[in-house]
Amino acid sequence: MVDTSPAGTARRRNRTVISAVAAALAAALVAGTGYWWYERSLPSQASAADCRLAQRIATEARQIASGPAADAETWARKIATERRSKMKDGYLGLRVSQYEAWALLTAQKSPDAPSAQDVGKYQDKAREHCAQSGVTVSMQPLGS
Repeated sequence: MVDTSPAGTARRRNRTVISAVAAALAAALVAGTGYWWYERSLPSQASAADCRLAQRIATEARQIASGPAADAETWARKIATERRSKMKDGYLGLRVSQYEAWALLTAQKSPDAPSAQDVGKYQDKAREHCAQSGVTVSMQPLGS
């Protein structure tokens, strides 16, 4: 039996309002959590200076990869020190350091040298970090 008294009607109205407010808060919490997760999973955004340095290193690495192994080893030590001291974005630095290592392996004619597909994947990841900088990082296949 439904309570049709004024007090019963007021209770039903209060329950409806409280339920609507609780549903709205739950929806806002879910939306906020989803947005936080989305933002958290985006790649870091490197500065234009970091991206220009990454491009310079990639250009040098391409040249070094086709040269003598001794020159490549000297270059790798020098450029790693420079990258660590100047590059602020560590995630971009990780991508660049892998490309440096691959350039050295290619110069040494190592069987562990990367394929063009490997380089392409790393280039895409490096570009994600430079998307907002206005600098496009190009990592060409090595040794070709």
